[in-house]
Amino acid sequence: MTTPAATRVVLIRHGETAWNADTRVQGHLDIALNDRGRWQAARMAQALADEGIEVIVSSDLQRARSTAQALADVTGLPLQLDTGLRERRFGCFEGHTFQEVDTTWPQDALRWRQRDPDFAPAGGGESLVTFYARCVGASEAVLAAHAGRVVALVAHGGVLDCLYRAATRQPLQAPRSWQLGNATINRLLHSAEGFTLVGWNDAHHLEAQ
Repeated sequence: MTTPAATRVVLIRHGETAWNADTRVQGHLDIALNDRGRWQAARMAQALADEGIEVIVSSDLQRARSTAQALADVTGLPLQLDTGLRERRFGCFEGHTFQEVDTTWPQDALRWRQRDPDFAPAGGGESLVTFYARCVGASEAVLAAHAGRVVALVAHGGVLDCLYRAATRQPLQAPRSWQLGNATINRLLHSAEGFTLVGWNDAHHLEAQ
């Protein structure tokens, strides 16, 4: 039996929003790109114009969707949306700055910052365990449907973090030591054995300010 070819994954976090700049928790709130974010998306799209991308799938939240649309416009590919690629739902934390979260919910904030995998913010928030299963599962389903092709996934910092952990076999509670830059280019392979890291947080296209 022939082993299916590995799927090339080009993984992109959305461009900057005003809430990113304010260190404000976005979660499932539908925040638009700011001017810098739109510039970043355009630069990313130009950088990937000759990458050979065949499929583009994005979170349906507009900060990711607008970023992905820039790539769709350059490549001429249709844009597919997948709610499974949304950011983690943060419940009562959403709309608040990190400092406000620390002040208002100090015990919950500590569990969040310590990466307690079972902690879920009140008001419908997701635990890391639930979020990881959702976004990695959604990514694997997309990639299985397009096995052997070059697939761009456009999502959120939390989703990228989970996929990095999947590729490097890092546990959910391990402290993050890798960057998750807005509109940076990240590369993985996906096969029957799972994810493999190829390159991470490439920001060369964003150096011209």
